[in-house]
Amino acid sequence: MVYVLSRINQTGIPPLLNGIVSYEQWAEKLSGIRETWLSYIGELPARVPVRVQVNCQSKESNHTRLHIEYDTVHGDTVTAYLLIPDDNGSNCSIKAGYPAVLALHSTHEQGKDFIALSTGGKNRLYALELVEHGYVVLVPDALTAGERIYPSRAAFDSTPFYEQYPEWSTVAKNITDHMQGIDVLCTLDYVNPLAVGVIGHSFGAYNAYFLAGLDQRIKAVVSSCGFSPFTGDPHPEHWGYRTYPYTHIPKVSADLQQDRIPFEYHEIVALCAPTPFFSYAGQDDHIFPHWQSVGEGMLELSRLYRWLGKEDLFQSYLGTGGHDFPEEIRMLAYQFLNQWLKKEGE
Repeated sequence: MVYVLSRINQTGIPPLLNGIVSYEQWAEKLSGIRETWLSYIGELPARVPVRVQVNCQSKESNHTRLHIEYDTVHGDTVTAYLLIPDDNGSNCSIKAGYPAVLALHSTHEQGKDFIALSTGGKNRLYALELVEHGYVVLVPDALTAGERIYPSRAAFDSTPFYEQYPEWSTVAKNITDHMQGIDVLCTLDYVNPLAVGVIGHSFGAYNAYFLAGLDQRIKAVVSSCGFSPFTGDPHPEHWGYRTYPYTHIPKVSADLQQDRIPFEYHEIVALCAPTPFFSYAGQDDHIFPHWQSVGEGMLELSRLYRWLGKEDLFQSYLGTGGHDFPEEIRMLAYQFLNQWLKKEGE
């Protein structure tokens, strides 16, 4: 559905369930959202067979870290860390395999290192912390970060991508690469393919729910400071074409120039429902400062989960902090993942 941006900036986030009285009507609306979303980001190519190359491995205090590469579409490869917990007897459901998480990094040139190594960022070591909690964790570099920065280019310079694929988008590219990552996890005999989640902060957060909305193998989602609706955003153009640093969805620029948007981002999150979903946002976030709209979007999603009879699968927190993933929120997020991926108490 097309919205007039200046109008919803005045009236607020569009209601998800407006005019919806049956599940069939919701399914029809959801199908339309998915069709529009794919028409803007580009289709997802057929994935290639799993091929993993282990470059090296190191034994850490409580886990083993493998530096790997795996194949993705169009002859590309993804560099990643695979973190495997030590079996200390605390994970007794290992007969079914470890639960696993795809951990997606934020906008940082170090890519995977920033969240998977002890030398990484403050309040960003969620990949490292999750392996300590007994998860197998796959930590890929997104294209333009870490080992996947284009030669002679700065981190997050997506110009070469669009020179090669002018009709595609980095959003669809990332989703495809992350689907290939889930393929890798699901082929590991020590991973439970029915207990795979995804987590991310900022850039990694919206890539997390973009993936979960189109890949039903994801059984839980954690998004920190990554929900940024058009409504109320002082700079909505960051979702469209930019010469630098990064272009997400080029096609949306023409709509924004005409004061319209073809979808709103709570609709994209709704593609995940009823997958367990955890969200955090801060009122002092300088990247996504429109916290009122963020809160409205989360409230709409909460109503959707309640309407679907899955209210307990949705958690949303709005704090007073900045663009961060503070420890107390990470601990809540890990408890949430434990609840749905480890099935604690069952």
